Amino acid sequence: MIRLPTFDSENELGALGYRLIAGIDEVGRGALAGPVFAAAVMLPVDADFAWLPLVRDSKQLSPRQRERLFQLIQQDNIPVGLGKVPHSVVDDIGIVRATRLAMCQAVERLSVVPDFLIIDALTLPDIPLPQKGMVRGDEKSVSIACASVVAKVSRDRYMAELDGIYPGYGLAAHKGYGTSQHLARLRQLGPSPIHRRSFAPVQRLIKA
Repeated sequence: MIRLPTFDSENELGALGYRLIAGIDEVGRGALAGPVFAAAVMLPVDADFAWLPLVRDSKQLSPRQRERLFQLIQQDNIPVGLGKVPHSVVDDIGIVRATRLAMCQAVERLSVVPDFLIIDALTLPDIPLPQKGMVRGDEKSVSIACASVVAKVSRDRYMAELDGIYPGYGLAAHKGYGTSQHLARLRQLGPSPIHRRSFAPVQRLIKA
């Protein structure tokens, strides 16, 4: 059964006096190629946008639904911050630290400074703000689910651009994830400059 995200966490924080609550999520953590993206989205505490009931974790939406929600979030001038950490940094510092770095960038790029962060799965020790990590937060919190949509659409568009620069791998279709098509192309062509050398499927090809 699909779990619908709610405004419960945001309402609880609002009752404690927090007014500027940012939901944060990442995308691209498990990909074999390309950057990891993160988004921070700050919905008003009294948000009543007509499209809010349509919000889901981005994995539960079709590409068309995600694009539509992304446009609606932009149209309503909701503060959004976006972070992007390239594959080379993922290889240098590891995916968890790279994910946290992308999330920190997203928070720093918000046009308004939040007073509380709700984050999918992780916490951000480098940001001196009150915060809470939520397991499966993108399924529970509307703010985090909105962040998952913004991050997913932004990264998908970027990977489609990279497909034109590094043709043959099918990046526009699988977005760098380890699908059977992607692995087959990797075996044929070898890793491209944007593949993550620290990830096991790519490492095995390099060592073969």
